[in-house]
Amino acid sequence: MQNSRTFMMLFSVICIVLNLVLGTLVSFLNIPLIFMDTMGTMIAAIAFGPFWGGTVGLLTNVIQGFLTNPVNIPFALVNMTIGIVTGLVVRKWGYSLKVAVATGLVLSVVAPLIGTPIVVWIYGGLTGSSTDFFVGWLLASGQRIFAAAFIPRVAGNLIDKVASALIAWVIIRKMPPDILGKMTTYDPR
Repeated sequence: MQNSRTFMMLFSVICIVLNLVLGTLVSFLNIPLIFMDTMGTMIAAIAFGPFWGGTVGLLTNVIQGFLTNPVNIPFALVNMTIGIVTGLVVRKWGYSLKVAVATGLVLSVVAPLIGTPIVVWIYGGLTGSSTDFFVGWLLASGQRIFAAAFIPRVAGNLIDKVASALIAWVIIRKMPPDILGKMTTYDPR
C-alpha cells in the first residue's frame, strides 16, 4: 500500500511540473487562446481519479502563483475542477479517444464558466494574458464585461482543452505496461 501511495505522489509531482513547464512556456511565448497548464491535471485524473486530479490542479496554480504570477492563484478553482471532472468522466466511461474529445469539449465550457467570474470580479476582466486583446476588442465593440471576458475564454478553451485531453490520451497510451498497471482509474475502453 505504501509503495502505491508513494508512486501516486511522485506521479502527481511530475504532473504538477508538466503543468508548470507547459503553462509557463505558453505564457512566455504569449501564444493566444492556448494555455496548456492543465494537461498534467488531466493525466493525474485519468491515472488516479478525481481526488488526485483535483489536488494536482489546485497545487499547480498555488505553486505557479508563488513562483511566477500571483494572478494564477484564484484560478486554482478552475484547474481543480478540471481534475475532478476528468476523473469522474474516466471512472464512468474510461478514457478512449471519443471520451477524450468529449471531455475536452465539456471542459471548454466548464472552465470558462468558473474562470470568467473570477477574472471579472477580481481582475476587472483583464489578467495580462494573450486573451486580453480579444477582451478589449469585444468591450470596445459594445459587449458587456462578462460576455467580453467569456467569449475569448470559450474560444481558447475549446482549442486548449480538446488538445490537452487528446495529448493526455496519447501520453497515457504510450506509457509502459508496468506504469499503466499502477494506475487505479485508467481504463482504455
